Amino acid sequence: MKRPLVWAFVLSAAVFAGVLVWLLADRATSRGDALKTAGLAGGAVAALYGLWLNDRRRRVEEGRHEIERGRVSDERFAKAVELLGHEADQVRVGAMHALGGLARSRPDVYAQTVLDVLCAYLRRPFDDAEGADAERERQVRRTTQKVIRSLLPPATADAPAYSLDLSGAHLDRFDLSGKRVGLLGAQQTEVVNGAYFTNTWFAGSAFFTGANVQGPLEFVRTKFEAGTGFRDFTAHDEVRFEDVSFALPPDFGQASFPAGTELP
Repeated sequence: MKRPLVWAFVLSAAVFAGVLVWLLADRATSRGDALKTAGLAGGAVAALYGLWLNDRRRRVEEGRHEIERGRVSDERFAKAVELLGHEADQVRVGAMHALGGLARSRPDVYAQTVLDVLCAYLRRPFDDAEGADAERERQVRRTTQKVIRSLLPPATADAPAYSLDLSGAHLDRFDLSGKRVGLLGAQQTEVVNGAYFTNTWFAGSAFFTGANVQGPLEFVRTKFEAGTGFRDFTAHDEVRFEDVSFALPPDFGQASFPAGTELP
């Protein structure tokens, strides 16, 4: 910091002297006016240095603030992930919302990471049976799906395309309607109470290989921009393919649909 200050002082003095000599050489300029103008010129150099110094301090302070913000966010993320394993379902629900809030506050850093964590939770083994414990876990999983949906952007061309790895997951009334998704992995996924993809835009490949869906399944005005696989797929209830756009021919090899289903 001392060296820039010295150079600023030297430059200011040099400008003052140079302007003063130049003005004194002009007989039409009085000595007083020459000193005044030279002083203003030298002062301008000092003022510019002050502005530069303030800007430098501001940038340093912003850098410190960003580092602190990143540290706090990392701690929040680690704590929320840890709480996903908590025994109490309300604590797990709170952790889901905390992760969602973190992803929304810093989407460029955490959005995809949080989505990966939430998908991993849905891939945990789950015995979809009757009982109070199963119902509480079911509610946690529904919350997880809601948070995932809230983090996905609308189906527009300029929206980011986040990937979802739900292979082997257990889903309950899964709804991605009106959302833009990157790659979707849903191999061997179990779905109850239906799945809905109305106005969904898949920017990457979508794999439903070996998935099993109970309940309504809707692909209405759905857009697939890459490969789509339904091999060994099983649907037990009504399936709608209506005004669907495929960039590549879908693979329906050995898939099972209810009688009367019209495939695209």
